[in-house]
Amino acid sequence: MDLQDYRALIDEIDDKLLKLFIDRMDVSRQIAQYKREHGLPVLDASRERDKLAVIGDKAGDEFRSYAQTLYNLLFELSCAYQDNVLNTG
Repeated sequence: MDLQDYRALIDEIDDKLLKLFIDRMDVSRQIAQYKREHGLPVLDASRERDKLAVIGDKAGDEFRSYAQTLYNLLFELSCAYQDNVLNTG
């Protein structure tokens, strides 16, 4: 394989990641609506800590810190989106 082949593989993976990200954010919107109906706060720090521990374990030593960084960003984006959903009706 040459560099272009590897880049094509990355592009395919990126397409899949983007679709999964959009799916994840749609579920975040649904969670925001549930939280609104039940008077729950957006942030659930305990859930995030537990999830980060599981993600780190699944990622293994080589990718632990990278995976946890990725998920910290996903949590931040999800919370921001949920705040937006809750504040715009």
